[in-house]
Amino acid sequence: MTLHRFFVDPDVLEGDRFPLPASIERQVRGVLRMADGDRLVLLPGDGSQVLCRLVGAGCVVEERSVVASEPAHRLTVVQALLKGDALEEVVQHATEIGVAAFELVVTERSVAREISPRKLERLRTIAREAAEQSERGIVPTIAEPVPLRDALAAGSVLLYERHTGAGLARLEPPERVVIGPEGGFSLGEVTAAGEAGMPIAGLGPRILRSQTVAVAAAVVILSGTGDFA
Repeated sequence: MTLHRFFVDPDVLEGDRFPLPASIERQVRGVLRMADGDRLVLLPGDGSQVLCRLVGAGCVVEERSVVASEPAHRLTVVQALLKGDALEEVVQHATEIGVAAFELVVTERSVAREISPRKLERLRTIAREAAEQSERGIVPTIAEPVPLRDALAAGSVLLYERHTGAGLARLEPPERVVIGPEGGFSLGEVTAAGEAGMPIAGLGPRILRSQTVAVAAAVVILSGTGDFA
């Protein structure tokens, strides 16, 4: 039987018995129709998990443990804003792969120049649901967008689709990977990244869709750290 997983406020998980968190009560009782005796996993978002059994209006703790599937390497994807619903695809699939955080940026060639609070909240919901589905121990954070220049920093790698030098897989796994919009980065932006001490890398001879790059980069980087070995 599938164990349903839910991220909840860590404050509600104190003790060996506590009320079913109000934030998931409708989903658990009304939608999934879970009954007394059924088990579920509650996640406080710190990499741990609590296996519980439903009893009446509450939960009885059966086991507390660490989520073994969480990558040790904490990778941040710095993603340029994309038009339409493309960012939703990026967040969903990169979360499933194991990305720890997202930073959004506006670049010279970004078609989308801003994101509404409603859409940002939607992205955070998608991250939470994808983290639950893929058995993550944390929900990746998603920061509000900033200009690209504010996100250029040492310890990051900028991916440039026209780069003919070293590929991403040949570099030391970075903590942050910076990914451009539909039209890619301008030469000025690539130069600025280099001046900030950032290596420039490519992903091979093919040109990927913008919403595919983050997933491909995350697989390469986390493979290099042993997560997919």
